[in-house]
Amino acid sequence: MSVTVKIHDNSALTKDQLMSAIKNFDQQGEMIGNGYRNVIKILTIGGERYNIKEFKVPNLVNKIVYKFFRKSKAERSFLYATRLLKAGVLTPSPEAFVEYKSAFTFGSSYYISKQLTYDFTIRKLIDEPECDDYDNILRQFTQFTYRLHENGIHFLDHSPGNTLIQKEDGVYNFYLVDLNRMDFKTLSYDERLANFARLSPKDYMLDIISDEYAKLIEKPHDEVRERMYFFSQKFSSSFKKKEAFKRKYYFWRKKKR
Repeated sequence: MSVTVKIHDNSALTKDQLMSAIKNFDQQGEMIGNGYRNVIKILTIGGERYNIKEFKVPNLVNKIVYKFFRKSKAERSFLYATRLLKAGVLTPSPEAFVEYKSAFTFGSSYYISKQLTYDFTIRKLIDEPECDDYDNILRQFTQFTYRLHENGIHFLDHSPGNTLIQKEDGVYNFYLVDLNRMDFKTLSYDERLANFARLSPKDYMLDIISDEYAKLIEKPHDEVRERMYFFSQKFSSSFKKKEAFKRKYYFWRKKKR
């Protein structure tokens, strides 16, 4: 099986260090999450902390697709992170990606970035609606999302855990993670508003988000809020149906780790 290794020009990683980390990935590192779909670990290499994401090996069809027709999730994560930084959008520093391929199919792949120290994610606003500076955080996040849209960045996995937040002198810095699903294009009005649908079914969150976004795009608040409610409810309904289907027909699946 052949191996593709791409290390960012600005990275301090060497190929030997990287391949050693991948070789010992199962036995080393601090795991993040439950590893059900993809496995994410923090490893120290050369005195620096890195985040290594091992993507789930694709099914048979996608093994062929990723081999011949489409860039892998690892490569897309690397390329999109580089593109975001060039556009002035924060994301943990992209360091490398590694892919394993046979003559006819695609195997495992890894995306490596610098481990980022952060204070919380947007999920905090869902779990702790009484948290300090709630309104200000959410409005700054909405402004951040507006800047994404204005720059033609459609982050398709704009969900509560995929924006890391650092607080610095009363200002909140937002870092995007889990980058493999993005479009770069001019977004329509509905695409902009629907981009908030994954964040929360909580009406009080959408009230603040819609109020701030309406000001930014100079549209009536009631109109923006109504459309955001519609897209949020639509996503929530679809998500519940998918989860019910998985529980019924994929009950035999086990967690990877």
